[in-house]
Amino acid sequence: MESPPHAVALERGRAAHARHAWREAYEQLRATDQETPLSPEDLERLGTAAYLIGKEEESCEALTRLHQEFLQRGQTEPAIRAAFWVGFTLVMRGEHARGGGWLMRAQRLLEEDQRDCVERGYLLVPQAFRSIMSGDPQTALGLLNEAAEIAVRFGDRSLLALIRQAQGRATITLGEVAQGFALLDEAMVSVEAGEVTPAIAGNVYCSVIEACAELYDLRRAQEWTGALSRWCEAQPELVPFRGQCLIRRAQLMQIHGEWDSALLEAQHARTRLSEPPPPQPAVGLAYYQEGELHRLRGEFAEAEEAYRASSKWSRKPRPGLALLRLAQGQTDAAVAAARGLLEEIKDDARPDVLAAWTEIALAAGDVTSARAAADELARIAEKSAATLLSALAAQADAAVLVAEGDAHAAIAAARHAWLLFQEVEAPWYAARARVLMGCAARALGDHDAAAMELDAARWIFEQLGATPEVAHIDALTRDTSATSAGGLTAREVQVLRLVAQGKTNKAIASELFISEKTVHRHVSNIFLKLDLSTRAAATAYAYQHGIV
Repeated sequence: MESPPHAVALERGRAAHARHAWREAYEQLRATDQETPLSPEDLERLGTAAYLIGKEEESCEALTRLHQEFLQRGQTEPAIRAAFWVGFTLVMRGEHARGGGWLMRAQRLLEEDQRDCVERGYLLVPQAFRSIMSGDPQTALGLLNEAAEIAVRFGDRSLLALIRQAQGRATITLGEVAQGFALLDEAMVSVEAGEVTPAIAGNVYCSVIEACAELYDLRRAQEWTGALSRWCEAQPELVPFRGQCLIRRAQLMQIHGEWDSALLEAQHARTRLSEPPPPQPAVGLAYYQEGELHRLRGEFAEAEEAYRASSKWSRKPRPGLALLRLAQGQTDAAVAAARGLLEEIKDDARPDVLAAWTEIALAAGDVTSARAAADELARIAEKSAATLLSALAAQADAAVLVAEGDAHAAIAAARHAWLLFQEVEAPWYAARARVLMGCAARALGDHDAAAMELDAARWIFEQLGATPEVAHIDALTRDTSATSAGGLTAREVQVLRLVAQGKTNKAIASELFISEKTVHRHVSNIFLKLDLSTRAAATAYAYQHGIV
């Protein structure tokens, strides 16, 4: 005898849930539920599957029914758990009034029941989150330590992972970065081992990666972003967390110089996050990331559009917008935007804001403010073990030292920044450090060294497509480079000398550590300035004017 259709759908839904095929699980379980009400166990499966394919309202409806079912049966503890998840889901999506009401209901049931149960630990977590958000991490840690003891006692690994990541974030806020990251890593180990539920796994992943990004811990961010990517790829129908994963990947690609791929990832993230129901607030971060990439490439109109879209999604497009104004030559507007941002977050200024303000203040001639920002950035970097943050601080210091006229110290700071940027494979930043070394060398009268550094930086910017930086170097070369007979720059004299020695463009490029394309440009400039047309004529000129 064949099983009735709803029984077949139920078995298929359960099987799909077990193998993490969330959309199929949702559809089959929902179809069953329309024929005959689901049991509490299957209702919970329906709620989980709905949440993981982005149907958060349907998930809350299923969990609400689950809560009521348990209350009717007199099963208080699972009723509290269901109420907690409804409240937690609503709070996480920004519906604090509704979510808070459900969490209060769960708390009241717990107080009425007066039983020692694991749900008591779950309900301590939102209280701890509120303390962290209100700037009281110490109280949060007390609540989380109590919740951790409950989770360990009841053997609830999912709850413990959620608590460990919250403990880690609170500990970092208190300035104990190494200990905080150790707690975050511990939480991630449980996630990777498959010991926690998918909903908690995704939340832990995103929280840990966000902490890495905030503290410029590039190595950890790369490791855990890769892990999150693999976790998402193993569940193709997963909707939550995937967009954030793509954004973080885009940020890492940007740092590593993979700008074309980074832009595609940011656009993909924005599309994914914009899908109903409903579009997620993180779409603003995706737009901001797009704006950053367009700005770096000199695509200013596209950057402006992306920043404005970011603002519509409640993600303030700063400091990117301020740096865009600077690149557009609107220094006053850049100063106003950056200063406003510093005032807004002066109690907890982020390093990217301080780095941007240093650059903008120098452009405006305000060396005093630039020095203050660079020093503050250095103090933040001293408390962190993040290589990228130390490099940013060294680079800001070098830029201010150039403006202050201390070229020897500027070269040392810029070289230190360059080595650190090389270590974390951040080519755009490393090239900017070489520009500073070139400027400092020129201030010391070492025009050959200055030309070498500027040419090397220009080559990297050309490879990246960083047209504003290429234009900046060209302007530096035109306006302030040393000249010789015929108006040649110091670098052009170097190239002419090697041409006169009979070296090919390839050999010259190898000797000067620049590209053949750059050598070709120098040779063309030499011919144009000296009104020559052959390498033989250039060789004769070099001997006639004592260049060789």
